[in-house]
Amino acid sequence: MRGADVEVEGRSTSIISVSEKLKAPYPYPYGYYGICTVGGMLSAGTTHLAITPLDVLKVNMQVYPVRYNSISSCFTTLLREQGPSAFWRGWAGKFFGYGAQGGCRFGLYEYFKRLYSDIFVDHNRSFIFFLSSASAEVFANIALCPFEAIKVRVQAQPHFAKGLADGFPKLYASEGIHGFYRGLIPLWGRNLPFSMVMFSTFEHSVNFLYHKVVQKRKEDCSKGQQLGVTCLAGYAAGSVGSLISNPADNIVSSLYNKKADSLILVVKKIGLVNLFTRSLPIRIMLVGPAITLQWLFYDTIKVLSGLPTSGEVATDIQVDGAA
Repeated sequence: MRGADVEVEGRSTSIISVSEKLKAPYPYPYGYYGICTVGGMLSAGTTHLAITPLDVLKVNMQVYPVRYNSISSCFTTLLREQGPSAFWRGWAGKFFGYGAQGGCRFGLYEYFKRLYSDIFVDHNRSFIFFLSSASAEVFANIALCPFEAIKVRVQAQPHFAKGLADGFPKLYASEGIHGFYRGLIPLWGRNLPFSMVMFSTFEHSVNFLYHKVVQKRKEDCSKGQQLGVTCLAGYAAGSVGSLISNPADNIVSSLYNKKADSLILVVKKIGLVNLFTRSLPIRIMLVGPAITLQWLFYDTIKVLSGLPTSGEVATDIQVDGAA
């Protein structure tokens, strides 16, 4: 349906369908994508750095499930045997690797969302969200994979390397380029569905919160209220995404630590049920708050740059001068 101008008590009012409103061209210059990329890098890198201790616990529980059968046993054993520094192993891989991933994930998502909105003008918005996030995540994981390869080994094999500086040349000398991308397909298997579900859940959660909870237009809310909506939608997005991606996360950890030589052998060794349940509680603890903080930092950077917070909010009516 095309928009139509009508007179409402002397005011010129344009009634626009939901789909037409959301398909309108984004009013931002290409510098917008640069801000989104930088915001994604800083938000993802810092949040993943902050949760490094939880990630160390998760990886060790995945790689050594018999020895570490609970969060408390894993924590006390690592603390007793390796000291407090053990919980910060792999911090550089977390910061730089997930910073690179976050820059691609958020910046390219915004770019592809605009691109696909112009190409697939008659498609459902969920389709656009899924396609845009999947396209962005393909490149994001190519950037992440070498850092993830070093990080997982440093966390689960203390004698492999101290960090990125000695880990990269050591892995290249022993396995070549293949060693850095051994887990790329499982990484895609983990992060593609996670990203698709995460972005779509976030977009729909923002729309739901403004319509059903806040019950005000986004433009009429204060920046604090908008960032509050971002946090709630971000937590919902991270929690749902962690449930979807947990099986592939277990596979990635096993492959990088050579618990099996192929994807099929990993699945057989872990077991189908364990793929979904192993380390799931700590993964939800890890991913939910991390994604919430990522969206909060990301949108804060956008707000400080003079941009609106993230998420589309469907509307049926637009009054001149008020939208």
